[in-house]
Amino acid sequence: MSGTSMTTRAWLLMLPLLVVMIAVIGWPLVDTVGLSFTDAKLVGTGGNFVGIDNYAKMLANPSFQRTLITTAWFAIVSVAAEMVLGVLAALLLNQDFKGRGVLRALMILPWALPTVVNATLWRLIYNPEYGALNAALTQLGLLDAYRSWLGEPGTALTALIVADCWKNFPLVALIALAALQAVPRDITAASLVDGAGPFTRFRFVILPYLAGPLMVALVLRTIEAFKVFDIIWVMTRGGPANSTRTLSILVYQEAFSFQRAGSGASLALIVTLLVTVLAATYAALVRKTAESAT
Repeated sequence: MSGTSMTTRAWLLMLPLLVVMIAVIGWPLVDTVGLSFTDAKLVGTGGNFVGIDNYAKMLANPSFQRTLITTAWFAIVSVAAEMVLGVLAALLLNQDFKGRGVLRALMILPWALPTVVNATLWRLIYNPEYGALNAALTQLGLLDAYRSWLGEPGTALTALIVADCWKNFPLVALIALAALQAVPRDITAASLVDGAGPFTRFRFVILPYLAGPLMVALVLRTIEAFKVFDIIWVMTRGGPANSTRTLSILVYQEAFSFQRAGSGASLALIVTLLVTVLAATYAALVRKTAESAT
């Protein structure tokens, strides 16, 4: 069979998938792009063409700029904490000890929980009247009175980061644990014989095997954290005083709460562009890491 006929058959096999992708992704995307250049409302007429006014106003809006900073801070801190906790948990679970299998199974539970359930659990933990966190801190003498952790702008975002880390660090741990299984035991044993300490052994023996998988985990978690919506919406709805409002929540408010469909569409495309740039950057880093490993 010639190469041309093979290519034709391959495209014919992919045709149903391409049709579904165009219908589900392509057309809504094109429609959103067109909508972003209008002043259309959510309910009513299609709106008038306004060019790039929606984009210019949104980029110059101080509210958008503050929200972008909040989103970036949430993504950087939560992902960094998840990477550190995930690697530490993987190193622990890679050791031989009694009950390791049970501990591995329990570690998956936070990640397996639906995000809405996870957010509801943490809302109960942070409750200012009967929350477990306030009770524990007051009984230990670390807190004089109960606090509203989600009701204070100074603590709300940190509380959300903790909740997000608790749910997602098991994913990083599982990826790192799988990579640790590929580390040759003879190399580890040789490093012990040579007198290498724990840090040196991790830096020069274990980390090269973890670099590629951890980069993949970093890509996945950064993109997810940057477009986070559900856990914040359930716990704070972007409050108090918009201190926990992220870009995805701003898109929802602009398009549905304020019913400015055109402005909401332009903001959604800005967020999509930012996530695409992040994904492309990380993809290049992954390729560079893979090439250096080979």
